[in-house]
Amino acid sequence: MAPVSISLFLTATASLVTLATGSPTTGRLLLKPTWTLTPTQSTQRFRGLAPVSASTAWVAGTNGTILRTEDGGATWISVGPSSASLNSTAEEASLEFRDIAAWSASHAVALSIGEGTASRIYSTADGGASWNLGFANADPAAFYDCLAFSETDPSHGMVMSDPVDGHFRLLETRDQGLSWQLISSAQTGIPTARGGESGFAASGTCLETKSGRWYLASGGAAPAGRVFASADDGLTWDTVTETSIPATNSSQGVFSVRFRDAAHGIVVGGDFQDPTRTNGTAGWSDDGGVTWNPSDKFPGGYRSGAAWFSGLCPPKGAAAVAVGPTGSDFTFDGGRTWHVFDDGSFDAVECVGGRVCWASGEKGRVARLLF
Repeated sequence: MAPVSISLFLTATASLVTLATGSPTTGRLLLKPTWTLTPTQSTQRFRGLAPVSASTAWVAGTNGTILRTEDGGATWISVGPSSASLNSTAEEASLEFRDIAAWSASHAVALSIGEGTASRIYSTADGGASWNLGFANADPAAFYDCLAFSETDPSHGMVMSDPVDGHFRLLETRDQGLSWQLISSAQTGIPTARGGESGFAASGTCLETKSGRWYLASGGAAPAGRVFASADDGLTWDTVTETSIPATNSSQGVFSVRFRDAAHGIVVGGDFQDPTRTNGTAGWSDDGGVTWNPSDKFPGGYRSGAAWFSGLCPPKGAAAVAVGPTGSDFTFDGGRTWHVFDDGSFDAVECVGGRVCWASGEKGRVARLLF
């Protein structure tokens, strides 16, 4: 994206302040932010998204596809397991990647989903030239949804599965994804799941970690989506709270949970089978997820992913963006009110470096937004 002129920047900033504070001057955006699509040359659906900086990002999606850019999305190269090895199997070429984490242009960990051994976790330390298979699922009852790594200790990561024998299943790594170990529900003390309760492998953000705390988002079981929490870096999971997002059927609930610090969090979701319904699609917490409040103004429909970014206006740190198949929204007050700014389809969103956000989704769509 071309640099923004000072006058244009000031106009946009003033507009965002008006939107965030509810100033009676105009009450509307003078200049709407816009996603800039990048030429991925792909038609795959990318639900896995891992930006490292304004220039470097990874996406992971259908048909075994993993792409990487190091020039802000101007060019992308295919670096998935099936691209890296002459001995790759047809199964690797058909894997459905739903989540990816990355720390540089070299290091990344990717999660694929599906029945049996189609659920796998790969890692690379050479930019995708080669991949290590760290985990292949052998339990037909397990279905893995999301992965996350500690912000302070990249060697420590966790992966969540839908409930097995009545409890959400967790895997843990202490070597940055090279190997994974099952953590039993007896070890974690995680509360019992409701009948039909599950996670959503929609954006890689149904599992979250911040400030030494971990959070797991769910849906699919009445009356509402829930957030399970660990206050001791994932050792024990002894609390679960209901959110304000309804979950009266298998397609409803919390699809994304994000915290900007130990106290302030947001949840977004809704019903993926009714993507234009706006009621009950977001909520917020200012007490570490002990209680969740419904937004006063909801996003413009079902939203599958959300991310915090550094806002251009006060209150500092209270800005976030949410995406879904019917559009994108901003909040400048910690999730209390949301404002639609784009109608393009995306599944996942992540922001890095304060004011650089990336989004990815269907038909090869990957875009960048600069503030």
